[in-house]
Amino acid sequence: MAHKSSTAATSRPIHRIDRRRRGRHRRNIDLISSLPDEILQQHIFVFIPTKLAIRTSVLSRRWRHVWSDTPSLSFESSDMLHAASINETLTRYTALKMIKFHLTSSVEHAVPHIDKWIKFAMSRNVENLSLSVGFVSSYKLPDFFYMNSSIKQLNLMFPNSYIIPTCSVMWSSLKKLSLRYCILSDESIAKILSGCPILESLTLSHCQRLMVLDLSKSLRLRTLEIKCSVEFSRPRQIVAPNIHRLRLQNYKSTYVLVDVSSLNEAQVDFFFYLHHKLTLEAYILQDILKMLQKLKNAEKLIFGCNILQILSLAEVCGLPFPMFKIKAMTLQTEIFQYVIPGIERLLQNSPDLKTVNVRASEGNIIPDCYFDNYLDLQGLNPNQCWRSKDGDFWNQSRSNVESKNVASFVELMLKNTKTLNKMVVQLNERYLGFKLKELVPTLFQKNNVSIVLSTTPMA
Repeated sequence: MAHKSSTAATSRPIHRIDRRRRGRHRRNIDLISSLPDEILQQHIFVFIPTKLAIRTSVLSRRWRHVWSDTPSLSFESSDMLHAASINETLTRYTALKMIKFHLTSSVEHAVPHIDKWIKFAMSRNVENLSLSVGFVSSYKLPDFFYMNSSIKQLNLMFPNSYIIPTCSVMWSSLKKLSLRYCILSDESIAKILSGCPILESLTLSHCQRLMVLDLSKSLRLRTLEIKCSVEFSRPRQIVAPNIHRLRLQNYKSTYVLVDVSSLNEAQVDFFFYLHHKLTLEAYILQDILKMLQKLKNAEKLIFGCNILQILSLAEVCGLPFPMFKIKAMTLQTEIFQYVIPGIERLLQNSPDLKTVNVRASEGNIIPDCYFDNYLDLQGLNPNQCWRSKDGDFWNQSRSNVESKNVASFVELMLKNTKTLNKMVVQLNERYLGFKLKELVPTLFQKNNVSIVLSTTPMA
């Protein structure tokens, strides 16, 4: 009897605890359910795919139709996504004004419906339109697509598809345009730009067939970004007298910058794919130096690791570099011998430099064998060429960097700059084992430069 009573006595608190937990759970549900529709629509549903927003209706009866008035629709491609489900969703959508419409689809059967979906978004005065369709070369954008006054931001990705407006383009409100993997002629891009009177930002990513990109009539254009990953996915010449910010990523050869006279900031790098064979030739080095000549008046330059390696090769081969007026320089690189000569020359040729930022590089790096082979073909000794002018030996690979290399790198930057105020070195997890403040104890005391050293794991 005593045993039963003891069991009962110990079980009652457990029941009370369970009831309290259930009570808290109900209060939490009630708290979520009581959120105003505007909070759900503007701050939650607008940031998630539409199918997830629809699923929230099971959480609360009041939420059953809240998603349908959200000013955003987002459809991501998946095996479960079919044209019929998108059409069903659009029939239940009730918002009169749409801020964003995003569609990513790689399935063939969706193509016949795309025109209808575009028209639906435009009927809601959509402001941000993003369309990404898989490798479907037969699709052609309808004429009505080019006549719109509500779109402010437009992102198009149509691999292997021609963008050929056969009518006048009137995108009177468009400020930001991104075209990826499209086939564009000079005439097509000129027609598009003529219909974008207030365009501020243009991105062309892996777009083929362009020869001359003339932006001289785009008076409000301030930002230009061009990426190319194959030989024919870049314009040969760029005329952009009004831009302030420029980002270029090259492949095998570079661009001819005819006019970038208003430039304040530029970022340059070089694409490399491990499965592609790269042949370094003298014209590549010369073209990159000609490009730098056009960037010399910018106030800020950002260099990627691959282009630093190519510039290092140009330096050890004795090619002349331009003098720069930059005040801020960012180096997205690892610390190893194939970037040192180029960095040293850039610093020496930037007499007004105030700030240097070093960030660990991402992506594929051109293997050192390409540079050594080039020097061999020129009748030069790679071991002699890569040796520091001070006789220092740098780590040949980025994977075998030591703490002394980091210290030498900081010393090199200090030695080759005269007006530097601040240096920030942000290294990745490869350097996590280093005690950075112990690496350069005297540097913090013997100069007036603010030095920030940090290591953070790579994402």
